[in-house]
Amino acid sequence: MNKPKIVRPEESKPAHALWFDRKKYVTINFMVQKPKDVQVDIQPDKLILCCKNETDDVYYNELHFYDKVQIHDSRERVYDRTINVLLRKMKPDCAWPRLQKDPAKASWISVDFDNWRDWEHEDDEGKEEYDRYVDMIREMANSDKGEAPDMGDLSDVSEVFSI
Repeated sequence: MNKPKIVRPEESKPAHALWFDRKKYVTINFMVQKPKDVQVDIQPDKLILCCKNETDDVYYNELHFYDKVQIHDSRERVYDRTINVLLRKMKPDCAWPRLQKDPAKASWISVDFDNWRDWEHEDDEGKEEYDRYVDMIREMANSDKGEAPDMGDLSDVSEVFSI
């Protein structure tokens, strides 16, 4: 069943979008206060969003993706202050250096640094984080801050990293 085609309204502006990349998904949050009449059309190579906010300002965004997405495993959810779009990548484990196909950056798109993670090096980061935790525990024990907590539940991890 085809959705009706979303036509760009004459009086409209783009909603500000924050995005971040993960191994299998790309997430976009369109920042719209109390969105209503929300229409989202996710296609393999682009997304069209049209909606109004609480004061009836009209928003329209058309976005051509950096790479293809799986439309049947992608979805949107409308919240009080955002429209969240979760896009399943056609090629998992392939990082998107940008959201759009066009290398020119649109003024309404920003990287969501609060949720950004360099997942390509995640395995190394996990060990690095564990090492920092162990160093912190040792430092606490050596600086007369009391006994180090029991780390017995981490025994399986310490075998892997040979502490």
